[in-house]
Amino acid sequence: MLEIRRLRLLRELSIRGTIAEVSDALSYSPSSISQQLSLLEKETGVQLLRKVGRRLQLTPQAEVLVAHTDELLDSMERAEADLASTQPEIAGTVRMAVFQTAVLSLIPSMLRQLRQDYPHLRVEMVQHEPETALHETWARDFDLVVAEQYPGHAAPHYAELDRRILAHDAIRLALPARNEAMPEEFHHVSSIEAAAGLPWVMEPHGAASRHWAEQVCRSAGFEPDVRYETADLQAHVRLVESGNAVALLPDLVWAARKLDLRIVDLPGAPQRTIFTAMRHSSAQHPGLIAVRRALHEQAGSLPTTQDSTSLPL
Repeated sequence: MLEIRRLRLLRELSIRGTIAEVSDALSYSPSSISQQLSLLEKETGVQLLRKVGRRLQLTPQAEVLVAHTDELLDSMERAEADLASTQPEIAGTVRMAVFQTAVLSLIPSMLRQLRQDYPHLRVEMVQHEPETALHETWARDFDLVVAEQYPGHAAPHYAELDRRILAHDAIRLALPARNEAMPEEFHHVSSIEAAAGLPWVMEPHGAASRHWAEQVCRSAGFEPDVRYETADLQAHVRLVESGNAVALLPDLVWAARKLDLRIVDLPGAPQRTIFTAMRHSSAQHPGLIAVRRALHEQAGSLPTTQDSTSLPL
């Protein structure tokens, strides 16, 4: 009988590529992982790993075992969900991965409501970039992810993940408020074309939002003068509010704060899509159902991104 713990280590190696990365992910020592994989080779009676340069490569026989391990883990998750459904109270632990604006606007009220409704349910949350979080949810590091995708930039698809749209979030041009304390060069701007000569703040290269924002500016006929780079959208807001930059920001940024700047609509009214995703094999777990439902209820209670009456123009 093959041991599921050793099979999972083999699967983790197939996902992460090196024993060092498996060690970091599972908090096992590298020597312990190597020992367990050697024992698995003895149990199966076939070679599972071979060295290619400095890396270990799975043999075809190992790939067969990994495929069956996926099926076993799915079956175990479905069994756990069925067992949890027989209990009188929703309990257990749900591990979430969430991006920054969702942390600020959706999560605090959702957690408060869950603590009130399900006192035995523990929710653990980590802020992660959406692409990484989707991969880690597929790899079983997280149970649920709240992710985003910008227009024309589809987030990675994993057949094993059940995706549901949470909200459509309008993206607009953010400018300093019109007052005597702000530089006059920002006052005349009422369209993205008029912001061509101004300093910009954007996320670092490699982010889908950065590539999208640059394309929007180029479509408007100019190359943006990106003087400030940060992945922290709250820093974007402060740089705009303080009269140092303009930015393209989604409405969800404003859901948790009072605005002290101007917002201008963009041509075509672009929106990013926010969605939740979890593995199909765990989607019927009562705890996960409760958390996903609370997320969607909280998203529905926010001011709609189409309601421009709450946004200064």
